[in-house]
Amino acid sequence: MVDVTEMSMIQQLIYYMGQNGAYVWSQFLRHFLISIYGVVFASIVGIPIGFWLARHAKMADWAIGAANVIQTIPSLAMLSILMLGLGVGADTVVMTVFLYSLLPILKNTYAGVRNVDHSLLDAGKGMGMTRWQLTYKVELPLALSVIMAGIRNALVVAIGITAIGTFIGAGGLGDIITRGVNATDGGSIILAGTIPTAFMAIISDLFLGWLEKKVDPSNRTKK
Repeated sequence: MVDVTEMSMIQQLIYYMGQNGAYVWSQFLRHFLISIYGVVFASIVGIPIGFWLARHAKMADWAIGAANVIQTIPSLAMLSILMLGLGVGADTVVMTVFLYSLLPILKNTYAGVRNVDHSLLDAGKGMGMTRWQLTYKVELPLALSVIMAGIRNALVVAIGITAIGTFIGAGGLGDIITRGVNATDGGSIILAGTIPTAFMAIISDLFLGWLEKKVDPSNRTKK
């Protein structure tokens, strides 16, 4: 029988991962999927609204202001409020991530579309392009890198928010962190939850940063 108390923190971490690797991996996937679902739903809602606001600028301050108000509510308080209507579990955390992801996606979409060169839009109209064609072939490609920056920011924040979903039974890496906090000598268990969480955030940010550069039209012209 291994005496875990006599091991160093790193040795304890390696031992814990060896004994509970499958569990950590399952919680890693659950954590990632909850974060992704919330950001994807926010993108589906926020990007079209951002385009609409770019054409109705008078409404932009009201809509972005409302999203800002949501952002000021502490995440734990938001979970508690939504739990009253949705109950406990992953659905409530997905909705929380959705609400917190709206602001960066909405704001970046609005800014990206508003910054499209109007001479390009006039040229498209002169060529007989419809409103939909202008959106799909001119505005979206030129604003896409800015929109991706908003999604990138939203996903990194979402990964952090999902960690507190453990308090309402949503699972994820927050469960492991909480176990470590409640354990007598749980430093290694805390690391087993925090290191994969940080790794997830860093890899997601790097991947979306790479994708953001790939969709940036200015980088294509340099080639």
